[in-house]
Amino acid sequence: MAKRIGDKPINSEVVTIEKLVNGGQGLARLNDGRVVFVWNALPKETVGIRIIKRKKNYLEAVADHIIEPSPMRRTAKDTNFLDSSPWQIMTREAEAVAKITIVQELISGTDLPEIKLRFHHSPKQWHYRNKMDYGFFGDDQGLHLALRRRGSHQKQIIEGSSLAMPAIDSGAHALISELSAAGLRASVLKGAVIRANQANDVAISLFIKENVPGYKFILPKGVRGLNVYYSDPKSPANQATKRLLVLGNTVLHDNLFGFDFSYDPDTFFQVNLGAFKAVLNRMKREIIGQSLVDMYAGVGTIGISLAKSRLDLVEINSRAAILAKQNASGLKQARIHLASSEDSLELIPSDRPVIFDPPRTGLHPKVIAAIRERRPPQIIYLSCNPATLVRDMSLMSDLYLTKVIDLYNFFPKTPHIEALAILRAL
Repeated sequence: MAKRIGDKPINSEVVTIEKLVNGGQGLARLNDGRVVFVWNALPKETVGIRIIKRKKNYLEAVADHIIEPSPMRRTAKDTNFLDSSPWQIMTREAEAVAKITIVQELISGTDLPEIKLRFHHSPKQWHYRNKMDYGFFGDDQGLHLALRRRGSHQKQIIEGSSLAMPAIDSGAHALISELSAAGLRASVLKGAVIRANQANDVAISLFIKENVPGYKFILPKGVRGLNVYYSDPKSPANQATKRLLVLGNTVLHDNLFGFDFSYDPDTFFQVNLGAFKAVLNRMKREIIGQSLVDMYAGVGTIGISLAKSRLDLVEINSRAAILAKQNASGLKQARIHLASSEDSLELIPSDRPVIFDPPRTGLHPKVIAAIRERRPPQIIYLSCNPATLVRDMSLMSDLYLTKVIDLYNFFPKTPHIEALAILRAL
């Protein structure tokens, strides 16, 4: 948490924050002119900072001392807010202004025409997340939930998250209780993905770094299903190397627009369903025609919700493709294609709308090239990274008119921005 010690921070550099940047930090400059990106800082605040990273062209820091606070500053709910939701420190209105300003600045650096950005608040500001990734920490008091501290390799013990649905943290503590009762050490545990549906059913994927011969996993109390995976210690966090067992039923269900969607902890499904429904309603109003292609389909939520006749779903994850096929069973003309989008260029249409909901890296260059060649009449592009969205729109601006750019606050209290762009062929 930020501390204020008089007006002279101890062992700190003092800077004034110019603005917030894409990614969530405050931009400031040291006396020698070097740029520093500061966590726990708001525009126009004067703060004392602690350097956490030194790069060739910039530094990263945390504001430990708030000398002149912004009137928009609020006290964060979570002690570990910097690790999970660093914008807990600002008001709802300030967050909206910051996100609109960041996207406006991204657009102003291109040749895209000016367009009014509309911002849509999330129905919930807290306890909206239906999925959380947690780590573990062990000490003399036992096994605990933990998250890694920003800018370090250390972990901080936590009780849960103010952003998570209560059912998720209940499931997390049930898992901790079961693992603790069995004497499982934190050193063999890597992390857990915990997911809940709107009915508060909970499913968990547990990742372990060592096989534990003789240990019999038991389904935690109140948890619907548990996957246990071995995860190579050298691999990224919560990445499965081999599935060891499944207990119970890890498939969850939620209903959207009359469709029952199945998903699990390991497949992509939107984290904030209240905000996602608003996006789908906007898409429904704008879509032209009844037949479409969904190129990054996941379990099929967007394409299935929008299509009225022919539908092609493209998905690279085999488990997600299986669930997408199940979810689309009520549509007579739905086809599932197990492949990456860049390997399915022949499916990019020239006569019907195409949907893109890509990862943060945006569209592959091959996909952009195929769009330019085939020229779909309408592009519906949902992006979790406005920087790559703006880049991709610029690469198509000579062929498409931007009809809509709406910002949806899928992740309140965080710097993440979800943007919907709807493009029509010229």
